[in-house]
Amino acid sequence: MRLAPEGLPFAAAALLLAGALWGAVWLGVGGSSGPAWVAIRLGAWTFTLLSVFVLWFFRNPEPTVPADPDLVVAPGQGRIIQIEDVNEPVYLQGPAKKISIFLSVFDVHVQRAPVSGTVEYKEYRPGAYAVAWADKASEDNEQGSLGIATEHGRVLVRQIAGLVARRIITDPEEGDTVTRGNRFGLIRFGSRVDLFVPAHWDVLCALGDRVRVGSTPIARRKEEAP
Repeated sequence: MRLAPEGLPFAAAALLLAGALWGAVWLGVGGSSGPAWVAIRLGAWTFTLLSVFVLWFFRNPEPTVPADPDLVVAPGQGRIIQIEDVNEPVYLQGPAKKISIFLSVFDVHVQRAPVSGTVEYKEYRPGAYAVAWADKASEDNEQGSLGIATEHGRVLVRQIAGLVARRIITDPEEGDTVTRGNRFGLIRFGSRVDLFVPAHWDVLCALGDRVRVGSTPIARRKEEAP
């Protein structure tokens, strides 16, 4: 299992602290009983479990990208919590279908490009840290947006911080080319990803569906009718 590089400092710190505390246990620091004995062993187990959690959280599995180039893959991993028709004024500048994915702390938090195309729009906006499944999170929370132009229309992906998340990473810059299924960013510790696609594209997912990042088809692009 690959690890996202952003997780290395967190994993190294937790492993060093766990190693130091287990070393203290091995050397007999704190004696054979009493509060110090309990505290050192509790700390050793706590940082050991934290190390395992951090390594699991920052996992970066290779996706299985569908062969059909018209399929739009999930940009995030988690549960579909919202599908609705909206007006997207920022990048699509008109009617769109919005698909929202909630990522718990147990889901993969690497984001991958839902389509191949050229990055035409990028914006980071600081904000609040409300629970990510709330409707207001799309408007009020810290977020990063990436607009991708394809031959059949524009797509907007929005990374939204959650209650625990405090850092959104979006790798591409305007003018870069992204490939469907390739990594484009990461959100640390609990979050949400909103996907906006043209209104005439077909939605292939339903509320409550679990999706895998870069692998699960959630929409199908198509040419707009004359």
